[in-house]
Amino acid sequence: MDRKNYRYIYGPVPSWRLGSSLGIDPLSKGEKVCTFDCVYCQIGKTRILTDKRGAFVKVGDLIEELDSLPPLEIDYITFSGTGEPTLAENLGQMIRAIKKIRKEKIAVLTNSSLMHREDVQKDLFSSDFVVAKLDAPAQNIFEAVNRPVRTVGIAALIQAIKDFKRCYLGKLALQIMFVEQNKKHAKEIAQIAREIKPDEVQINTPLRPCQAEPVPRQELDEMKRHFEGLNVISVYEASKKDVKPLSDGGTLARRGKIG
Repeated sequence: MDRKNYRYIYGPVPSWRLGSSLGIDPLSKGEKVCTFDCVYCQIGKTRILTDKRGAFVKVGDLIEELDSLPPLEIDYITFSGTGEPTLAENLGQMIRAIKKIRKEKIAVLTNSSLMHREDVQKDLFSSDFVVAKLDAPAQNIFEAVNRPVRTVGIAALIQAIKDFKRCYLGKLALQIMFVEQNKKHAKEIAQIAREIKPDEVQINTPLRPCQAEPVPRQELDEMKRHFEGLNVISVYEASKKDVKPLSDGGTLARRGKIG
């Protein structure tokens, strides 16, 4: 299979969370656009820190690129990319357009920052699987780990995930990224997770090159005990499918998918 420099698509890539995944970048601007500037982000520093939604990619252009793909065996088509995917105001249109031409389920990886918005919730309701980030139990930890845009607070973010879970018909996973700044707060985060009642909890730590050091496996295993009773999986325990990317190395590197 020839590898190409796709503009909006990357992968397929093996994912411990989703099996094999074809990634979609709905923010393809050449620079990171996000509501957070997380200390562990594999893409690097946020160049455009904002909570303003916009149309970055035309739906027709994305569908045209998808139509050009060779036959693929994948588990999910996943929206993530160079920043927070819910900043794309046409995210819901993209999801619905893809469902008309593809059989795979649609996943969205979100940092949860805009889930309080009705328009964002409506877009996410079109998906089959939402992986929502929660890295902190309190505002000071939130600011130390996620470094959010000033309009986003942790209390509202947590409430938004709870409200979304009550209405969402798909699968909701809660993903927690543990680093030095929040690893002592696993017990408090686990209690919030129990209140949210997600279908799955994904305990993560940065294993790709970034500015944060990973939590060692033994320490992460000890932290996992706080989540007893929940459907929890750790990055150290998960296996990945062996897949051959169709994107070239430059495309994957820009998305933070290779070291």
